[in-house]
Amino acid sequence: MSRRSLMATGGAALAVVLAACTGKDPLAEQANAGDNKNYIAGDGSVTEYGAADRKEPVEFTGTLFDGKKVDAADFLGQVTVLNFWYAACAPCRLEAPDMQSLNTEFSAKGVEFLGVNVRDEKATAEAFERNFGLTYPSIVDKDGGVLLALTKFVPPAAVPTTLVLDKKGRVCARILGVADKGTLKALLTTALAEN
Repeated sequence: MSRRSLMATGGAALAVVLAACTGKDPLAEQANAGDNKNYIAGDGSVTEYGAADRKEPVEFTGTLFDGKKVDAADFLGQVTVLNFWYAACAPCRLEAPDMQSLNTEFSAKGVEFLGVNVRDEKATAEAFERNFGLTYPSIVDKDGGVLLALTKFVPPAAVPTTLVLDKKGRVCARILGVADKGTLKALLTTALAEN
């Protein structure tokens, strides 16, 4: 059997096994679609968490592409946006201009934007940032450390995912998929108004 036919047979068998295990899970259906888009897309759904329903402050550490170390505790006292992305992700490219626009609008109001790059090497990430004029930093998260750390608070579940942290460092909102600019602006305005 040739290598190509062996891989095709193995891939078909894997797809059957995965399909049998996944049922009606839409994320699993996307993974099994075989369309080679290389990401699990969110549907743009927004989940807001009332103050009484929020878990404890998030905990993570990471390293920015410039080598600087960051810790979730560094962002306490301000509203923080965590945006999970990577350069080849089409929805990430779609939302990047709006992320930068909101970063420009809200940075003076006490909002900190922080990207979490889940896949790219430094040169690729920096090219993306230059192309879209992004001025906020990103954490290198190829090993999934930040992503994993945040799953105990709220699962990101798709790329892109945008999390809004309140001033106490707790997740107050999550957007799965492309963050609509108006929606994210409203979430930030609400979070800033909280005590």
